[in-house]
Amino acid sequence: MQREILAPVFIALILALILTGGSAEASDKRQKQLENMLKRLDPATRLEQVCDVAAMSFIGRDHKEFRIDRSVVSALAEPKVKGNTLTGKGGAFRSRGKWYQYSFTCQATPERLRVLSFQYKIGDEIPEAQWSQHGLYQ
Repeated sequence: MQREILAPVFIALILALILTGGSAEASDKRQKQLENMLKRLDPATRLEQVCDVAAMSFIGRDHKEFRIDRSVVSALAEPKVKGNTLTGKGGAFRSRGKWYQYSFTCQATPERLRVLSFQYKIGDEIPEAQWSQHGLYQ
């Protein structure tokens, strides 16, 4: 059970490292290591993980006022899967100790190892009184 919980967190951290840049050679090596790890996950978990990291990357890139350190595409509501596309209205990301809601559409490659497109809309800040019911934490 503990291993199942840690695996997605570990993968998200590695994905975040890939997004931070570095030399092309180092980036390629990290990408291959990540893909090997992702291949060990079931396809549904894999899709959720790559979309969590895409949310962090795209929202963080587009909105410099946020410093996103966590994203959960299924925080407020379960997303829907159609093929290799994940859509949802209940995603949440954490920035500077606060959680914010977002809706999204995330399209991945057929093997679900990379994101092809990610569209999103940021919603309201989630009140701290609601965090525990959604498994969110500071």
